[in-house]
Amino acid sequence: MQKEHCELLHPLPKEHWAKDPANVRVAVRSPGSPPGDFAPPRVLPRKTLVVVDIVCLLLASIPFLICELGIVSPVRRGFFCNDSSISYPVQRKETITDSVLISVGILIAFIAITLGESFRVRSLPQKSHSVVSNPYVAALYKEMGAYLFGCTVGQSLTNMAKLAVGRLRPHFLATCRPNFTHIDCSAGYLEDYVCTGGASAEKEARKSFYSGHASFAMYTMAYLVFYLQARFTWQGARVLRPLVQFVLIMIAVYTGLTRISDYRHHPSDVVVGLLQGALVAYWVAFHISGMFHCKHRPCPPPSKILVIPSSDCHTDC
Repeated sequence: MQKEHCELLHPLPKEHWAKDPANVRVAVRSPGSPPGDFAPPRVLPRKTLVVVDIVCLLLASIPFLICELGIVSPVRRGFFCNDSSISYPVQRKETITDSVLISVGILIAFIAITLGESFRVRSLPQKSHSVVSNPYVAALYKEMGAYLFGCTVGQSLTNMAKLAVGRLRPHFLATCRPNFTHIDCSAGYLEDYVCTGGASAEKEARKSFYSGHASFAMYTMAYLVFYLQARFTWQGARVLRPLVQFVLIMIAVYTGLTRISDYRHHPSDVVVGLLQGALVAYWVAFHISGMFHCKHRPCPPPSKILVIPSSDCHTDC
């Protein structure tokens, strides 16, 4: 039987432990290697992982771009002549336009996350070991990266549903303007008809389910609600944080209600959009972002860790 070979390694000088006691690395030598020949600790290619993050972000946005660029047309559905749910007039002016929704939503999130991460980095007892030397940039990269990934995932799911379902908007008949003189409404459900209102307007009128405004607004506001819950820890005013969170949710709900009053979506489209945005925000906040990471999985003591990526339990970029 082969005997086990044990060798006592020389202890490290005390000054090595005093430099960074929270970052402990253990080097292991294989039994067949000569004394003093230690394999260097493996270092993850963090710059490569940043590129992987960007590629994943682009891949997640493919369904969104396919719909926005008009590469794939939505499913063509028929209608009933007496269907009052698609007989509303066209409101030329939207209460909340696409540009306002996206710019304001991203701007509010960027300001809130920037302020929150800046205060958090200032209060950290140790510096980050990220490939980005600036700890503020590293922290902002982590949180904004997770937020933007959730944006692309949520809008890709929304646009995929729009194309796959092809539900008619409340103003479909006013936009399509079918020639009823050549249509026999007594036949019931009509599938053979021709729209005279323009191909682009007709295609857009077939994207009712579900509301992209409602899903994006709820995702942005719900994500900020979770972010405030994790970062806003001041106990001076007990109802200040709940008040801000209530205002954020109210903004998201109001955005969805305007889509009904503008005759752009049915009520069920808005409800599903709000629900989808909230679920994606919960998924990103608790399972992708690091804002609640330490609360669920606290850092173990340094003596039981081989490699510690950072001092705050976040993954280094």
